[in-house]
Amino acid sequence: MHRHRRLYLFALLALLLAPLAWAEPVTFTLTNGTDEVITEFYAAPPGVDEWEEDILGEDVLAPGESVSITIADGREDCVYDFLAVFEDESELEHDGISICGGETYTYQ
Repeated sequence: MHRHRRLYLFALLALLLAPLAWAEPVTFTLTNGTDEVITEFYAAPPGVDEWEEDILGEDVLAPGESVSITIADGREDCVYDFLAVFEDESELEHDGISICGGETYTYQ
């Protein structure tokens, strides 16, 4: 009986901790490969109609500069749509970008 209780508790603990195993943050480097200053940068899962908050916040990303970005939204996959807003208020959206390996993504 004592053995079954331990097995039950172990299974319960595994179920409770399972979401933590896939909820690891994704970190990648964003490089501005354009000739314009990026003033806002957004990421969202594919198919979502609204963007979250501006990842850069008060910062900007000048041409040739890079920044490390961490997305900790608890999703299992690491494919995102990106939106960059430039100093001249133009926008450039890139869809279905995989950042699983922590690589550098150059916005061009």
